[in-house]
Amino acid sequence: MTFDIRIICDHHDTERVTAALADAFTTGTPRTYPTRDGMRTRLYLTADHKPTPTGEEPA
Repeated sequence: MTFDIRIICDHHDTERVTAALADAFTTGTPRTYPTRDGMRTRLYLTADHKPTPTGEEPA
């Protein structure tokens, strides 16, 4: 089941935030847009839970 994530962050944090989300989820290509005031960035990602490794119980 996929879901969408939207995050508003400082421009210099976009790579770090995108990498952290990719570690936690299976993500698509991030889409970035400036906020209305132009001071921050809006990140949009489509994500899914990572598959459970074979032999492990889901958390």
